[in-house]
Amino acid sequence: MRIVSFGFQTWGVKTLQALVDLGHDVALAVTHPASDDSYKGIFSDSVEELARSYGIPVHLTERVDNATIDLVRRAEPDVIVVNSWYTWMPPELYNLPPHGTLNLHDSLLPKGTGFSPVIWSLISGQSQIGLTVHRMDENLDTGDVLVQHSLPIGPRDTGTELVERGIDLIPGALKEALSALESGNPQWRPQDRAARTYFHKRSERDSLIDWNWPAEDLERLVRALSAPYPPAYTHYRGERIEVLEAKVSEIRYGGTPGRVIVQEGGGAVVSGPAAYRGGNLGLVITRVRTADGAEHSGDKFFRRGGYLTATAS
Repeated sequence: MRIVSFGFQTWGVKTLQALVDLGHDVALAVTHPASDDSYKGIFSDSVEELARSYGIPVHLTERVDNATIDLVRRAEPDVIVVNSWYTWMPPELYNLPPHGTLNLHDSLLPKGTGFSPVIWSLISGQSQIGLTVHRMDENLDTGDVLVQHSLPIGPRDTGTELVERGIDLIPGALKEALSALESGNPQWRPQDRAARTYFHKRSERDSLIDWNWPAEDLERLVRALSAPYPPAYTHYRGERIEVLEAKVSEIRYGGTPGRVIVQEGGGAVVSGPAAYRGGNLGLVITRVRTADGAEHSGDKFFRRGGYLTATAS
């Protein structure tokens, strides 16, 4: 099968490598120019470098333009395969090949459309993550589904670990999807639009800890925002601090949300919502990092007690 690949960073690299390993004819690789975006850190592998190592023609562009469409048309693909492409694709492009365009999205659609679905899945308390291969249409992540593979979310999994395991789903899901197209009888499944959930693109503000959240939710937030993602943060005695590790307390506490009240299990317990009733578990912060980059154990860092707040003042 003759394929044009659109992709960027590690997701795009894994997809392109899978296409090569499966023996398909990759006529063109389209990717964004190299980025120094530290947010993606360990996920910044180069599609351009991999494509050139196999002698695959490469087109670098920030967005789809007339030149991009012309290059794809001249490549005469049977299908376009997309993974981690950050800008809009017009119908003129995604409807061009006989089999249309397959998009790989790292959630179990229709749940988790939009951005950073693995991170949001962990934060929101989902039981699993997944990878969906679907047909691209005019809306974001809404096209008919061809293949879905899933993985459970473990009680101690970090966001980074889940993203890495999700990336490892790509070769198997892609093989199944392309085999279905080659069979001539792919089984497309329309998405239930009523079951769709959408998450917005994450920003630094989304890492700010809200002490009105239950401790269980905050513990997942801390695990979700593992390096290279911007870590969960709060403020203590006028200083911004990053919360790197935390757990849920073993007993229940009373007090005021955000109050450091006692030590437990190598960390400092912080009260959560409706703490005045004395019935809620607290968040035990075990490791933090200060603005100077130094890391501290929670029990020692918070030995003076006090309050954790949304702002420095």
